Amino acid sequence: MITLLTFLTALAALLFLAVVAVALARIVRLLEEIGGTGTSYLAKLRLGLRAIERETSHLPAAAVPVNEGLGEIAGGLVAVDEALGALHAALEKQEAA
Repeated sequence: MITLLTFLTALAALLFLAVVAVALARIVRLLEEIGGTGTSYLAKLRLGLRAIERETSHLPAAAVPVNEGLGEIAGGLVAVDEALGALHAALEKQEAA
């Protein structure tokens, strides 16, 4: 009896492994249809994203000087804003008089 149960357990384990192997083979086939070839949409998307990454890789290094320059411009614009505010106040004062 123990021999029969051992044999049936081994047979069930082999059947389970066969089902898993067949399922994995079907999954691999479907994944290859989606993106396994160089002409698939997934491959084209991957190629495009890689090109964007390569073309924009220099931006982090260039952002620091640009931000510094924009900070200087912001300081100048504050001074212009103050001067225009004073001019506006003077014009209103002159108009009221």
